[in-house]
Amino acid sequence: MTVKFHHQLLPLCSHGQIGGKIMFLSGGNALWASLMWKAKETVPIMGYAQLVIGPAGSGKSTYCSSLHQHCETVGRSIHIVNLDPAAENFDYPVAMDIRELISLEDVMEELGLGPNGGLMYCMEHLEENLDDWLTEELDNYMDDDYLVFDCPGQIELFSHVPVLKNFVEHLKRKNFNVCVVYLLDSQFITDVTKFISGCMSSLSAMVQLELPHVNILSKMDLVTNKRHIKNYLNPEPRTLLAELNQRMAPQFEKLNKSLVELVDQYSMVSFLPLDLRKESSIEYILSQIDNCIQYGEDADVKVKDFNEPDDD
Repeated sequence: MTVKFHHQLLPLCSHGQIGGKIMFLSGGNALWASLMWKAKETVPIMGYAQLVIGPAGSGKSTYCSSLHQHCETVGRSIHIVNLDPAAENFDYPVAMDIRELISLEDVMEELGLGPNGGLMYCMEHLEENLDDWLTEELDNYMDDDYLVFDCPGQIELFSHVPVLKNFVEHLKRKNFNVCVVYLLDSQFITDVTKFISGCMSSLSAMVQLELPHVNILSKMDLVTNKRHIKNYLNPEPRTLLAELNQRMAPQFEKLNKSLVELVDQYSMVSFLPLDLRKESSIEYILSQIDNCIQYGEDADVKVKDFNEPDDD
């Protein structure tokens, strides 16, 4: 399997190792940046982008708001883009807004569609206007600008419907370096079955979008039993399998083994914990994403050393 980067084909990797595995960036691992540096082309980079996705209620907008506040504090410029036609209130300044193109409320009223059908109609309308509305909006930004796209939470948008995939392809044609930021609510990870379910959803998005991918466990500041969550940040496959077999009937043992092997094979068992109370947590995650898309590394790859924040 391959991923397009500035129109050059690269192998999808696991922790920077050549071998055809999908790469999922885990804590403290910046080898993907080195791999991308080796494959650089002469095509100038216009800008950088994060595509923030995840299930509804996983904290995407809160992440975008906290990221904007952090960058404002350190004197760094980023622009948050709203891609949710149903959004109403924002805790961050909106640089671009899909509601200027189409809004869910208007679609539901005029076409008689429900919330989910109306949102899908809005996103398909966005897809049809990539060369018009989106291109015109992107022309307002200069080289090296950093955009963060706050996406809707409908899981089908990043699992099998091609809207976001075509959106990403358009950004890449405009010479944007793009990284997917997948958020999963840490309060959702209460047992191994839900953890595996979250991994499968993230893997589906990775395969669909074909981009560097950072997994984040959000809302760690709301978790009371952090020791329990810590077990899932970098778990052992044998431990996962044992827990699955213990919770499920014997006839599911082969399925459990296949699922755990899939998660292990694609190095998907690592998540970055996000605790919004700690500035170091946001700083660490942003540094990993920056390494992914080579932000500020035009000449050489300079991996800034950060100590991974404590989970306590």
